[in-house]
Amino acid sequence: MAALPERVDILGVGVHALNMDSAVAALADAVTEGRKGYVCVTGVHGIMEAQGDEQLRQILNGSFLTTPDGMPTVWIGRSTGHKAMRRVYGPELMLQVCQASVAAGWTHYFYGGNEGVADELKQRLQQRYPGLQVVGTYTPPFRPLNESEEQALIDDVAAKRPDFFWVGLSTPKQERFMADYIDRLDTTVMLGVGAAFDIHTDRVREAPGWIQTAGLQWLHRLAQEPSRLGPRYLVNNPKFVAKYLMTRLKPSQS
Repeated sequence: MAALPERVDILGVGVHALNMDSAVAALADAVTEGRKGYVCVTGVHGIMEAQGDEQLRQILNGSFLTTPDGMPTVWIGRSTGHKAMRRVYGPELMLQVCQASVAAGWTHYFYGGNEGVADELKQRLQQRYPGLQVVGTYTPPFRPLNESEEQALIDDVAAKRPDFFWVGLSTPKQERFMADYIDRLDTTVMLGVGAAFDIHTDRVREAPGWIQTAGLQWLHRLAQEPSRLGPRYLVNNPKFVAKYLMTRLKPSQS
């Protein structure tokens, strides 16, 4: 398997210096060679959650890939010399992998969302990419799986053996789930893609391209879900900027 891109250390979290093409190529290699692992699509929120949570930091750093989900991570990567680094955004990564899967014959399993969302996602993506093989879906409860639910999931995945197992939960719930289950589910690659399930079923409106490029997608999301996302963006974003600037200033003061 080709060597993975270098990780960029952003406040103790190693984010791979990827772009969309290199991310998809790495996933293709993993499936072809049967290399199990999980993918964390991580931006400012995930990095800041990891600051006070050593277990989460270890999960992010133990991933097969931790991709630069937000523009601040990309800007930091470029500033350290990784000029080819680009945003690898979960919903877009999902589309790119599904598109490539039609010719490659890769199979998929969707886990997450509210009742009916995973099934609708399957229908929509199969309409968008005729020939796409989605072999299973599972809508989890809003709590950890009990013993019977867990066994049912393990048995279903073992029967279907998907190449890609997509997890549509929130951060850090989806990262913990993947770390807990990567060795218990008969799948090759698990990917935590957060809001992708809701975006691709039109439950959440996607930001225009120029807003994403400008690094303002958080503001677009905040306008749609202020009560849920307010604490995440209005607290974490300023803390991230302040903490990162402090790490940059420390060497010059020594």
